[in-house]
Amino acid sequence: MTKILIAFFSRADENYFAGAMRYVKVGNTEIVCGIIKDLTGADSFKIEMKDPYSPVYMTCIEEAKKDLRAKARPELVSMPESIDEYDTIILAYPNYWGTMPMAVFTFLEAFDFTGKTILPLCTNEGSGMGGSERDIKKACPGAVVKNGLPITGSQAANSKASVQKWLSANGLL
Repeated sequence: MTKILIAFFSRADENYFAGAMRYVKVGNTEIVCGIIKDLTGADSFKIEMKDPYSPVYMTCIEEAKKDLRAKARPELVSMPESIDEYDTIILAYPNYWGTMPMAVFTFLEAFDFTGKTILPLCTNEGSGMGGSERDIKKACPGAVVKNGLPITGSQAANSKASVQKWLSANGLL
């Protein structure tokens, strides 16, 4: 039986939804990960920055752009002790400037993913997976990186059918 870890970065506060700003208590990526956890019973780990970005959306995206340009590796609140027991990692994140938030790189670079399967999931408002699948392959040599699932963030709560189809196609249901 495959042992699954859902590792995710998600942001609440002010978010962009189909052209408008809206405050949310739970980020879109975390909503989708809750659906995955309900369907699979997988363990989960939330990737959280020690110094999080601003709760104001426009400030947050500028901070994220600055970190991307600097190739920053933000310090995380915590890390799993090990990922050795997991065969499959569902790696979920919002699309920040065409890739993953830099905190996700911090997480990926802390472990050896050789022989593990990584399933990327990216919430976005129209920019899809961006270059994140390529970036995961670079950061995790030796891992099998499957085709990712882009989810429109504003539709996160209604994504169960898409998530089920993707998990089934990857042998996880």
